[in-house]
Amino acid sequence: MQVTETLNEGLKRGYAIKVTAAELEAKVNEKLAEAQPGVEMKGFRKGKVPMSLLKKQFGQRVMGEAMQESIDGAMSEHFQASGDRPAMQPEVKMTNEDWKEGDDVEVSMSYEALPEIPEVDFSTVKLERLVVKAADADIDEALSNLAGTAQDFKDRKKGAKAKDGDQVVMDFVGKIDGVAFDGGSAEDYPLVLGSNSFIPGFEEQLVGAKVGEEKAVTVSFPENYQAENLAGKEAVFDCTIKEVKEPVSAEINDDLAKKFGADDLAALKTQIGERLEAEYTGAARAVLKRRLLDALDGLVSFDLPPSLVDAEAGQIAHQLWHEENPDVQGHDHPEIETTDEHRKLATRRVRLGLLLAEIGQKAEIQVTDAEMSQAIMAQARQYPGQEREFFEFVQKNAQMQQQMRAPLFEDKVVDHIVSLAAVKDKSVAKDALQKAVEALEDE
Repeated sequence: MQVTETLNEGLKRGYAIKVTAAELEAKVNEKLAEAQPGVEMKGFRKGKVPMSLLKKQFGQRVMGEAMQESIDGAMSEHFQASGDRPAMQPEVKMTNEDWKEGDDVEVSMSYEALPEIPEVDFSTVKLERLVVKAADADIDEALSNLAGTAQDFKDRKKGAKAKDGDQVVMDFVGKIDGVAFDGGSAEDYPLVLGSNSFIPGFEEQLVGAKVGEEKAVTVSFPENYQAENLAGKEAVFDCTIKEVKEPVSAEINDDLAKKFGADDLAALKTQIGERLEAEYTGAARAVLKRRLLDALDGLVSFDLPPSLVDAEAGQIAHQLWHEENPDVQGHDHPEIETTDEHRKLATRRVRLGLLLAEIGQKAEIQVTDAEMSQAIMAQARQYPGQEREFFEFVQKNAQMQQQMRAPLFEDKVVDHIVSLAAVKDKSVAKDALQKAVEALEDE
């Protein structure tokens, strides 16, 4: 077997691989000999089929397998000997397309090698970590918002009309063609107008209703309504309004705290403060990570595989186009051109991606099964009632697993670098942190 270099230009590599006919023949004979003990053929005992018959019966198929294994083996030996790591799947093609049995096999292999990544002295990286404590005013504001979500309702003045957001307490009977249907009636039912908990068009017709008023609400059930006997049909609901109540925020006291699982108001305030500081810590980490990446981007420089930059630039352009055209869900759209700005951003991403991957590999950083399971379950909670199906989907989808593993790996590498860098904590107010976060979004 011969491997001859044909191209060595920057990161581009090219090789000619030749597998001789004799090597192929030996490989075929070896594979047939391995299979011979288990082969049965009419007129011969198991394992006693002559090699000539085996070759006639299975030779062509085994030849294909031997050819592929020989080429794969040559490539593997080359990468092991050279130390090259291809940036993307090598392009391999047969150059003697008129090949026939008895000929040598000639193949060309080309790829772009990953570059050598320079060492970085992380102790020279100086970073500032923003630290924000939850102020009493912030806790009080969050507590007030929390009380708003736990709103109560109180009676409106006598004769007042119901407004959007009010709660009406009513009796109702639903009829189709004048006949009441199952499940269409209730007494003392509390309905918040604007909650969209009833059929579309129902709640809007009760805006302006008053206590004691009887109102006929006419609506049509949706065509895809879950009850097939009602789907698409028009119904009339005879409603009797018994109470009209306006929303009021819950009082901020121990009772409110208990609604949210705290022992008393002081304990609830402590929980809110801890939650706010966790949010501030998360935001500060995002700022620290960006500043670290900016610092690394300025510290290292090395050649990048053009194919990786091109692929990343295309992906960035495609993503931005879809963000600007949210109505287009699929890929049936005009060809999207990449710009210099796309390539500039792609160059940064590829450089930092290769650097972080190298750092993580040298530091033997791994994403554990427990960390992956935790991440999968966290994402599964976004699909209530379908958590198990989502978990099983990810477990069977290697590409999805890689998409979820990549950011976990990156964060662990970032934490590793931060632990080695010169980091100074700086206490700031919430507004300063907010401005720093907004600056990230503007970049």
